[in-house]
Amino acid sequence: MILKHWLQEFEQESNNTRKLLQSVPQKDLSYRPSDISWTMGELAQHIATIYYWYVGTLTQDVYDIAADHLERGSPNDIKETLTLFENNVKKARAALASLTEEELSDEWTMKVGSKVVLGPLPREIVARSFLFNHIYHHRGEMIVYLRATGNKVPGLYGPTYEDSMSSN
Repeated sequence: MILKHWLQEFEQESNNTRKLLQSVPQKDLSYRPSDISWTMGELAQHIATIYYWYVGTLTQDVYDIAADHLERGSPNDIKETLTLFENNVKKARAALASLTEEELSDEWTMKVGSKVVLGPLPREIVARSFLFNHIYHHRGEMIVYLRATGNKVPGLYGPTYEDSMSSN
């Protein structure tokens, strides 16, 4: 039953992520709110990349992220990032659809080479935190970047503040 709901959430939230990434302007990709922050382009690319991690997380018991090479393109080209996003969403959707309820309780581990960086944890916990919630967290950051650069933020869960002000 949880997978049915996750698939619905995945579709709804992928659409929201798409709206957000489509609102990122090419002209502001180099914006960085602080010296330790990603640029807007790097953040957009990271959001698109998380969808790629669905495959390793949902189809492998041990995911070595160092051995998995993804061609990402330039974080300075929003069109490349949108293409990366769309390709990764297709892969993520297929991985999520291939999962069974029983596999949700399987132990899962992430490694970087020989170093364990996450887990072992039940796949269900990892999917919720490392995949779904991770995307939502970075989308919130992107909204801050967009507002800080004077760009319009799309309504993800209804009208934005700006939308409500323009109707007055």
